Amino acid sequence: MKDEQDGNSLTVGSHLDELRSRVTKAVLAVVLTTAVAFLFHEQILLVLMQPAEGFAEIPNSKPVYTQLTEFIGIAFKVSLLAGLFLSLPFVLFQIVMFVAPGLTPKERRYLYGLLPATIIAFAAGAIFGHQVLFPPAVRFLLNFGSDIATPFISIGSYINLMLTLLLWMGLVFETPIVAFFLSRIGVVTGDWLAKQRKYAVIVAFILGAIITPTFDPINQTIVSVPIIVMYELGIWLAKLGGRGRKKAAQELSGADTKG
Repeated sequence: MKDEQDGNSLTVGSHLDELRSRVTKAVLAVVLTTAVAFLFHEQILLVLMQPAEGFAEIPNSKPVYTQLTEFIGIAFKVSLLAGLFLSLPFVLFQIVMFVAPGLTPKERRYLYGLLPATIIAFAAGAIFGHQVLFPPAVRFLLNFGSDIATPFISIGSYINLMLTLLLWMGLVFETPIVAFFLSRIGVVTGDWLAKQRKYAVIVAFILGAIITPTFDPINQTIVSVPIIVMYELGIWLAKLGGRGRKKAAQELSGADTKG
């Protein structure tokens, strides 16, 4: 009994050591990429401000900051988020390497394919928000009421709004990946998601109203339509994942019958 307890403690200890090592590597990667991103924080901020063409029409043609530490705080925030995104492939690799020994070969292949798709989907959503969603929203906000009041845009409020929209759109574009994953583990089916389509459309327009910083229906529709499209893509991928799950179950059943 003592030997078994020692063996279990050694196993738990080795797992904890590996976890500590993986976490340390991931944290170091985030720190390194954040430091590199901070060296280029001006370029990153300029990229984030590109959609705001209306800045050319306000005093000094650029946003302002009203607190002494506001700009450096935004610079650190943008650098940290950029560092997190840049280090995400390495961090996810550390997570996969930690959990991989407990997975079957098929599950490992499935996981290896799913993680890159997750990163690509999030990046696509962020790019959509930056290039398609944000420019008309900013133009509307800068022009609305400009005859009555002069806009002095705070760099902090602008960047926080931009990052919030990019995060939301990145998460929205994860919908098909999540639907595929849930169908593979048997939580949902493509047919069930298809039956919920009308509710999904309502939720899409509610989310469009929440995500969009403006109240005009055009910008809200620009947000809602991609959500609906991502849901429809999720239905298709869920059906694909469901067929793959049924096929795997049939193969396993056939192998048990032969055995």
